[in-house]
Amino acid sequence: MSSKALRLGTRRSKLAMAQSGQVADAVSQVTGRPVELVEITTYGDSSREQLAQIGGTGVFVTALREALLKEEVDFAVHSLKDLPTGQPDELALAAVPPREDPRDVIVARDALKFTDLPPGARIGTGSPRRMAQLNAYARSHGLDIETVPIRGNVDTRIRFVRDGELDAVVLAAAGLNRIGRGDEVTDFLSVDTVLPAPGQGALAIECRAGNTAQDAYLIAALGELDDPFTRIAVTAERSLLAALEAGCSAPVGALADLPPRSAPFERGDPHADGQIVKEMRLRGVVGTTDGSRMVQLSTTGPVPETYDQAMALGRELAAEMLAQGAAGLMGERAQ
Repeated sequence: MSSKALRLGTRRSKLAMAQSGQVADAVSQVTGRPVELVEITTYGDSSREQLAQIGGTGVFVTALREALLKEEVDFAVHSLKDLPTGQPDELALAAVPPREDPRDVIVARDALKFTDLPPGARIGTGSPRRMAQLNAYARSHGLDIETVPIRGNVDTRIRFVRDGELDAVVLAAAGLNRIGRGDEVTDFLSVDTVLPAPGQGALAIECRAGNTAQDAYLIAALGELDDPFTRIAVTAERSLLAALEAGCSAPVGALADLPPRSAPFERGDPHADGQIVKEMRLRGVVGTTDGSRMVQLSTTGPVPETYDQAMALGRELAAEMLAQGAAGLMGERAQ
């Protein structure tokens, strides 16, 4: 193939540029071709409304996908948790690289941990999922907190704490790690306390699924960056989300992991101890944002070996959750 630069479509945020830059370096190594970043503004970036109000689903993705289909870029990098669960026929999810730490974290004033926050502490987050689980934990442990809806990039959110407007904000560990600010975390939220968003910590590399030689070459090249375990795990999580008919901003948490290796997996290294593991656990949660009602279930089965097996695992757990009333707890249902 030619030595012409490949064009990578990315959102303009500092985090998006950082993670796209990391992917660009990896793709350049695989292909031997330079990769240039093409910055694209999405509706989710330009709108100042809360994500739950603007529908969440696809707001950070649609503009990138349109650029792909118009052949303005050759491939695009998304935060996988922003990707709608339906995959367009014209586009291929060519690679899901190894997942970063999937946990949520607290950045609090005075280096406080979540359980050490003072009564009435104001905690900022734009996520109904985080609000639901934090409020549920506070209710069950006698803590007095107020969750405050916020928008903005990492700098903006942390500034709310630095300026004294909020006592703490909740962010994704993966995002802070990718922009080199992991040292600002004051507390890691165990997945037993707050389950992450389906796909959190993972990236999605998407390209055209056409019949041209260039498309086939790129799909094969990008496929070298794919991590089979991460892909199977996020497939199960997203299958759960789809079966609940929930959008990206609905109060749904999910995590597929390997029980004997959960601790190293949470740290972002699923292969840390070298054990051969034959079972995967999928956990899911849905709750009202005030934390008053929650449906939280898990299932454990053989590690799926195929896409269809991973999809089935997600659907089965979703069916159990729906049977326990999960549908009535979601403020947004995908249309």
